[in-house]
Amino acid sequence: MNKLTINACPLCGGTHLDKKMTCTDFYASGEQFDLLQCKDCGFHFTQGFPVEKEIGKYYETPDYISHSDTKKGMMNELYHLVRMRMLQNKAKLINHTTGKSSGKILDIGTGTGYFSHTMQCKGWSVEAIEKSAQARAFAKKNFNLDVKDESGLNNFSAGSFDAITLWHVMEHLEHLDETWERLHELLADNGYLIVAVPNCSSYDGQKYKEFWAAYDVPRHLWHFTPDTIQKLGNKHHFTLVNYLPMPFDAFYVSMLSEKYKKSSFSFLRGMYTGAIAWFHSLGNKEKSSSIIYVFRKNGYEE
Repeated sequence: MNKLTINACPLCGGTHLDKKMTCTDFYASGEQFDLLQCKDCGFHFTQGFPVEKEIGKYYETPDYISHSDTKKGMMNELYHLVRMRMLQNKAKLINHTTGKSSGKILDIGTGTGYFSHTMQCKGWSVEAIEKSAQARAFAKKNFNLDVKDESGLNNFSAGSFDAITLWHVMEHLEHLDETWERLHELLADNGYLIVAVPNCSSYDGQKYKEFWAAYDVPRHLWHFTPDTIQKLGNKHHFTLVNYLPMPFDAFYVSMLSEKYKKSSFSFLRGMYTGAIAWFHSLGNKEKSSSIIYVFRKNGYEE
């Protein structure tokens, strides 16, 4: 298998890289991967992850929820309950951020299509991208969405979209710089980029360390903090205009982390840690388990 070895920081280009920890792929393969941190800018990333053409097998499990829509198990049932509320919150965020009640939106990594369907129902013209053929088929069957595969990103015209969203997708994308450059090109001059990613400087991230479920190696290649994702946006001519905590993520991630630790009463322990993490995020949203970042394409003035 071809694996990518990174010798210079993808964010700043620095070569002072330290091993932070070794994490296990608890979800699929049981393999171990090192997490490195750039001493110059603080960016974290997975070292030695499989290249894009070969990483597919690490997603090939019937329980990978964003592709299969499984409701098997208590944690996945909880995920679905929370998702229905979050879909409405996400739609409100798009309308509030853009100042529009309709427009053109691109959802990258749409999974089984729930968010794209929600935005269609709200009156938006939606394009969607998804790598998984299984998830695309689900979106077609259940929502009649014509979701494009990843090559479809190259077929849109510059300035096509009022908003582009990536909900827990950016951490999966191998070609980080190229992706941000393309997103900047595709947005209209008054367009917004909304990115949700796990926060490895969160309360639960610091507590669980190598067992933190949101490291999710090797599927998660990049591990962001509020500081490093803002630097990434600046690098590609975006301005961070807002960021919002995703408080429910801490419960799901903590329960899964306790399961990976093989803790007794993992559900209850995870709920307890999730509650503590939630309270921490109330006082400091930069400690939230996951964060939604709202970027504006540079050149647009309020």
